[in-house]
Amino acid sequence: MDFDYIIVGLGLAGIAFVEELKKHNKSFLVFDDSSQNSSLVAGGMYNPVVLKRFTPVWNAHEQLEMAIPFYQKLEKKFRIKLDHKLDIYRIFKSIEEQNNWFVACDKKLLHDYMIPELIYNSNKNIRAPFGMGKLTGTGRIDVKNLVKHYKKTLMEEGLLKKEKFYYDEMKSYDEYVDYKAIRAKRIVFCEGFGLKKNPFFNELPMKEVKGELITIHAPDLNIDYLIKSAVFMMPLGDNLYKVGATFNWNDKTKDPTKDGKEELELKLSSVINCKYKIVEHTAGIRPTIKDRRPILGLHPKNKKLAIFNGLGTRGVMIAPLMARKLYQHIENNMELDKEIAIDRFQK
Repeated sequence: MDFDYIIVGLGLAGIAFVEELKKHNKSFLVFDDSSQNSSLVAGGMYNPVVLKRFTPVWNAHEQLEMAIPFYQKLEKKFRIKLDHKLDIYRIFKSIEEQNNWFVACDKKLLHDYMIPELIYNSNKNIRAPFGMGKLTGTGRIDVKNLVKHYKKTLMEEGLLKKEKFYYDEMKSYDEYVDYKAIRAKRIVFCEGFGLKKNPFFNELPMKEVKGELITIHAPDLNIDYLIKSAVFMMPLGDNLYKVGATFNWNDKTKDPTKDGKEELELKLSSVINCKYKIVEHTAGIRPTIKDRRPILGLHPKNKKLAIFNGLGTRGVMIAPLMARKLYQHIENNMELDKEIAIDRFQK
């Protein structure tokens, strides 16, 4: 069998790149063994503001210009709801934070999203003595539902193999690569944390970090917006809320832990004071590059191999734009921005 591309990994990066291939009528085959689950356990928020410091997210406006239509198109394709519009309420810890919010509201890249108004808390189940700031133009992508439908469709089309990709069975020739009698002009690795086991790219400086989240049932909370404080609380409907997230740089397993659960509950107690029940506890490894930027490009010695990785915590925003940039780089030799190109780490 001959294809233009083999894609390894079908999280947000893999899906975004496959969509780019479809747009240009390129043939492809995907390998995914579900070993990497960072996309499935992610919060899925898109938000152009760093809420810790009230600064703009890197390249946020350009990312959102592509991301919103990208998910709208997939909603129509699968006839499902993916984009859930959600305002964000940032709980202030002090008068100083209130003042910093109003200063940030006047900045050019932020004033379209940050509301220059102090929101007084009227919900007795939320702890916010200094009030809150409101952020609009934000939302949540249902990544888990997207991945499920995407995999199902590719399986039905015969374009997805649910199996591990064995690097040592790949052979490279002048015009193509061969893998188990499958020939392709290129292989794009969209493996997330799986990069660490990839012999072609495992020297890249990935700083993988484990994140844990809990989903709670809290009938008395009654909010339809996301709260950001010591943790984020994201409404899912039916009185369910996703709460996260932890950052663990040492534990590389994908298993939820007692310590992670206790950390989340402790932080949650500083945000709400109503009863709740934990109904789910998940964990995943975020693929983060040391400079917190995506990493794209071709292998320095084998130009038939490419990488699409390092989406970090904002994958739903970044993936569509980076997929386009990588495709144009591979097919049309368009130069990648230095801050995302693989060669920034090559001597």
